[in-house]
Amino acid sequence: MTAIDWPALRAAATAAMKRAYAPYSHFPVGAAALTSDGRIVTGSNVENASYGMTLCAECSLVSALYGAGAPSDATFPTPPRLLAVSVVDASGAPLTPCGRCRQLLHEHGGPTLQLETTTGVHPLSTYLPDAFGPEYL
Repeated sequence: MTAIDWPALRAAATAAMKRAYAPYSHFPVGAAALTSDGRIVTGSNVENASYGMTLCAECSLVSALYGAGAPSDATFPTPPRLLAVSVVDASGAPLTPCGRCRQLLHEHGGPTLQLETTTGVHPLSTYLPDAFGPEYL
């Protein structure tokens, strides 16, 4: 597995957090990931007056995985995967993703994705055991 520079990922997540749009909760969140093709992609939360439409930082991160020019399934047989993810709060401290985001990360990184959390680095399978995925469809 590729060596993971956790301080660099956390710094990238902190930089992304500073670009968050959080006028309602005042709880900016940033996320950064190392990808299987060697990139670091980032995302931040984007709130909406209709709270249910708010996008978590992890959603922005997955959008960046593909939106930054990564090849799609149609043109590339193996799309890039998330290998390691760091999510941070306004102080730059690690956050553990919510359940919805754990499922999203599973889809694009799988159970072995390394996740920096409030209790250290763990595989995503620790936080989403017996996950539902594309193999069930």
